[in-house]
This record gives sequence, structure tokens and C-alpha cells, in this order.
Amino acid sequence: MKELFELGIVFRGFVLVKHKFKKVSEINGIEESNKDLRGAFISAINSFATNAFNNISLEYLESDKILFVFKLAQVKALDCNCEEPIILYGLIYKSKKDTDKLVRKFFEKVEPILSLFISKFKNKDFTELNQFEPFAEEIKGFFY
Repeated sequence: MKELFELGIVFRGFVLVKHKFKKVSEINGIEESNKDLRGAFISAINSFATNAFNNISLEYLESDKILFVFKLAQVKALDCNCEEPIILYGLIYKSKKDTDKLVRKFFEKVEPILSLFISKFKNKDFTELNQFEPFAEEIKGFFY
């Protein structure tokens, strides 16, 4: 996906791992944001959509130049008895292409990435963030 700027995975408001394909600042007028703010925003907006609209998850947010696309799943962490939401997100340049087509293409491409992440890290201690760093290379491998 040549339109993809960044792909990451968020759990409990924290970006566990991400890979930047291009800088978002390559689009005129867009500044890079703090990764902690991005993770908190993604978790908050998805929690809001789920709670406010009866368990309907948010698939994407659209700005004039970027799509924020979200793929939700569930994972069980070591410190919890139940599964919790995990969110794979992508920042995609919104070209003149059909938004729904871009989102469908993104979902097809990232489904195996999210499945692999969940299978590798279910029942793990998600507070040990450095364990996720090598997964950034696996993300990269799905696109090159």
C-alpha cells in the first residue's frame, strides 16, 4: 500500500509497536504528533464509539488528507481473566480514490498481521513494552 504512512497496535491506550513507512509531515501542513497521544486518542475514540453506539466499532476517521483506519480484535493479557480490545491502526494518505475501497484494501492486508500479533502475544505481560519491538520488523515484512 503506497498510501500507508504508519501502522501500529494499541492496547489500553498505549502504542505497543508501530512501523513508519513515511513521515506524515510529508503532506504539507501536517505535524507529527506524540505517539502516546495517538494511542490514547485511538483507544478513547473506539471506546466512545463502542459505548455510545451499542457495541458498534469505529472503522475509520476521515480528514481532508488522512484516513485513520482501525481494525479491532480481542486479546487476553496475563494480568486479566478476560479478553480486552486491541486495535491495529493505520494512517493512510487519502488520495482521490474511493475511501471505502482504501479501507477494504487495508483490512485485507492487515488481518494476517493482527492475527499473528495476537497468536504471539496472548497471555503475555503487556506492560513489558520492549518485547514488542521486534514485531515492527514483521510488520515491515508484510509490505516489502
